[in-house]
Amino acid sequence: MKDILNNSMFFGVLVSILAYEVGVLLKKKFKFALLNPLLISIVIIILILVGFHIDYDTYNDGAQLLSYLLTPATVCLAIPLYEQMELLKKNWKAIMGGIISGVLTSAVCILVLCLIFHLEHDMFVTLLPKSITTAIGMGVSEELNGIVTITVAVIIITGVVGNVLADFVYKLFHVTHPVAKGVGLGTSAHAIGTAKALEMGEIEGAMGGLSIAVAGILTVIVAPIFSHIL
Repeated sequence: MKDILNNSMFFGVLVSILAYEVGVLLKKKFKFALLNPLLISIVIIILILVGFHIDYDTYNDGAQLLSYLLTPATVCLAIPLYEQMELLKKNWKAIMGGIISGVLTSAVCILVLCLIFHLEHDMFVTLLPKSITTAIGMGVSEELNGIVTITVAVIIITGVVGNVLADFVYKLFHVTHPVAKGVGLGTSAHAIGTAKALEMGEIEGAMGGLSIAVAGILTVIVAPIFSHIL
């Protein structure tokens, strides 16, 4: 069985899709926030790799077929944005203000926490891209000589946490405007957060898609500047 899995070029794709579908089914059945499909799929894949003693590189070689779709899938988020173009024009000042403040808040929080916990420079630059999409975050981390693998893990954790806690946070702070919800999720929790925004509504999803792109660009500019502080 192990040899079959190791020699199959589609093993990574098959396991990833099936694990995610299990997560989706659990989320629909129990409607519990912590049962996030991505989080469930991560746990299932880890258990399979450990249980069958399969190397991560073997799984990753097959899963690369899915990774190639990451960038075009992110670009497709421009479609709901185009459909809400009039709303964007009416609220562009508030939207841009929200995204800029979100990017700066993320960078400042990382700086403060690194100072508190006495983290070294390499770990600081590794954490800086935590709130942007993986496709951009990996490049930023590599450019700043960070640890790319840790950056990817932190980006995923950030997205999952944002996805899971979104409803609770919005209820706690009485955030009801769809534009504010979308901008908040897209800026702080990138594509995974935007997936949650799309569940909330078309406007939320459109604003989340916009926030991913703008926050990514701003982080590319802000991260090198902050990297010289610590």
